[in-house]
Amino acid sequence: MNYLLIAISGLVLGFIFVRLALLIFPRIGLLDKPSKYGLKRLPIPYYGGIAIVLAFLIGVLFWLKIDQKLLVFLGLGLIVSGVSFIDDRSGVSPISRLLMQILVGIGLFAGGIFVQAFPNPFGMELVLTNFNLGGVAVISLLVTVLWVVLVMNTINWIDGLNGLPSGVGGIAALTIFFLSIKPGIHAIDQSAVAVMALLLAMILLAFWLHDFYPAKILMGDTGSMFLGFVLAGLSIYSGGKLATAFLVLGLPILDAVWVILRRMMAGKSPFKGDLDHLHHRLLRVGLTVRQALLVIYLISLVFGILAIFLGGGQKIWAIIGLMAVMVTIGLSVVILEVEKKRKKG
Repeated sequence: MNYLLIAISGLVLGFIFVRLALLIFPRIGLLDKPSKYGLKRLPIPYYGGIAIVLAFLIGVLFWLKIDQKLLVFLGLGLIVSGVSFIDDRSGVSPISRLLMQILVGIGLFAGGIFVQAFPNPFGMELVLTNFNLGGVAVISLLVTVLWVVLVMNTINWIDGLNGLPSGVGGIAALTIFFLSIKPGIHAIDQSAVAVMALLLAMILLAFWLHDFYPAKILMGDTGSMFLGFVLAGLSIYSGGKLATAFLVLGLPILDAVWVILRRMMAGKSPFKGDLDHLHHRLLRVGLTVRQALLVIYLISLVFGILAIFLGGGQKIWAIIGLMAVMVTIGLSVVILEVEKKRKKG
């Protein structure tokens, strides 16, 4: 595989489709509604996820031979982007979105893309496919569905800052690529994962250059849901990169889990949005948008690099370290918020 040519093609495809979106979307009304959220700026193209989807599909179809597994993966991706486009245009209920995510997770499992095992810090993998019921690896199925739902919603929820999903998603995709081409650690051919991860990373780089604050285009749910699906799928496409993906996406994943628990403890729907995600709270304590983005990028990058060089069991310790980082950041933010309120009072 000539990965340099693949990278260049992904970057070129990304630029072409983003520039086309910037040119065409304003003419056909595919714009956001800033006044709906109290923003005082002109509308900008909102359905930029279409550019990501088209660039990714064309790149994959050009570079990879289509087999049944890849056909299932791309087909489910189109379903995700199609439902999410409808959601962007006219709205889809949270329950319907969750049902779509669950069905997509089941579809991946049925297509042979599933979580096979968990590493642990003591060297023994927990093989999930050993737990069968009626010929179905039920634990693997449940974990696969849970992983897909969690990653899709995580990427969707961090789409509250310009450049956050494209930046973090790009770092995650690049990490998966480097791990896929790392010699001596894979029993299964990783070439398809490497190609798709590299294409996605370069497409996201092209998008990020237009999406970074202040954004010229937004990906919308069409992009964030598709991106979450692809990252979730690539991390389990050819064996286990679950710990790797968790390390890179760990900060927003842990934030998403915390937000869900907090909403449920407050008696609220876990699907009802609010402004209490980590990136919102970083802004409230005084960071600028760019500073908040750089903090999250840096943490994702550091743990992404660790994911490439650490072994399976070591990654669990790194995840524990990531949790400690998240707790430290959370406590610091709370202290700063209290101090800020005290000074105002």
